[in-house]
Amino acid sequence: MKILICPDSFKDALPAAEAARAIACGIVRAGNDIVPLECPLADGGEGSLDALIAATGAERHTAEVHDALGRPSQADWGWHPASRTAYVELAEASGLQQLTPSERTALHSTTRGVGELIRAALDAGAEHLLLTLGGSATNDGGAGMLVALGARLLDAQGHELAPGGAALERLAELDLSGLDPRLSGVAVEAAVDVDNPLLGSHGASAVFGPQKGATAADIERLDAALGRFADLAAKALGEDHRDLAGAGAAGGMGFAARAFLGAELRPGIELVMAQAGFAALLDDADLVITGEGQLDGQSLAGKTPVGVSRAARRRGVPVVVLAGRLAPGWQAAFDEGVTAAFALADGPMALDEALERCAELLADRAESLVRLLRAMPGA
Repeated sequence: MKILICPDSFKDALPAAEAARAIACGIVRAGNDIVPLECPLADGGEGSLDALIAATGAERHTAEVHDALGRPSQADWGWHPASRTAYVELAEASGLQQLTPSERTALHSTTRGVGELIRAALDAGAEHLLLTLGGSATNDGGAGMLVALGARLLDAQGHELAPGGAALERLAELDLSGLDPRLSGVAVEAAVDVDNPLLGSHGASAVFGPQKGATAADIERLDAALGRFADLAAKALGEDHRDLAGAGAAGGMGFAARAFLGAELRPGIELVMAQAGFAALLDDADLVITGEGQLDGQSLAGKTPVGVSRAARRRGVPVVVLAGRLAPGWQAAFDEGVTAAFALADGPMALDEALERCAELLADRAESLVRLLRAMPGA
């Protein structure tokens, strides 16, 4: 039997590659006639870069950038020289998890660091850019990224705007003449895990602003500022992308990726699976084990376990999900191809203990699962 192991990361506990290794260890304990095939995955959020590097053998590079608050920082990116492909994870440069709760400011955070990572990829000779947009601390519509790539955002007096989404309410001129010309030779794909538009009650500011520190008044201000940005972008480009599904991803980075980089927006899990050669691995598998920190009703929106189960269902391969927690609505995953799902805890335990024991619990659940399969008639 061959078992394909393709978890996402378990937030605050294990990156995807370590989760896959723990599951593989449990499988091997159950019998040496089982062949585990490790393929760590991600859906475009935090940990996507690690999953892509593990899956493709890309090189890990580090660049000097500015974080979401404009402070000097270092961020990793991936480089696959054979295909001239660069992997840029927004969360590496402008991620929410890099900030303490008191530092989170949707009004003033910037995507400048993402632009600096893209510039590093251009310097390396990238011809294909895969940009993952999950986990952002920003709500600037990608304005900071544009500035880092050579654009100028000016107020009515011709002064350059301060960083952040709130400053866009004073935007009077969008000067794209200095935008890095090398961008025209790069095919860009952007991984998103939401389908929100840029503006309105379902837009970037209203839906995701609160987790980035935005108050109700901030949300109204940011939505108007992004609307002004979208107006001037449409005037400069001759096309309007504010209503595009996914434009509201990462505080409007989906909008900027499509409008200014010509990116194709695709579900993150689909992009990562394609890069990992998942389809070929699936064709050789008898069973799939996937998982992440929590399986719930929202997982159907594009999270890794459901993306995996949908692909496996098309080939008739059963899928088992191992999750840190099964939260309300998780049973909906059965309709998407999940065969069975199990929570990791082996008894009452505090969150800190569950996080600390995550690798152990994954291995134990995987071993028990395989032992059960081996005991079935005909196994």
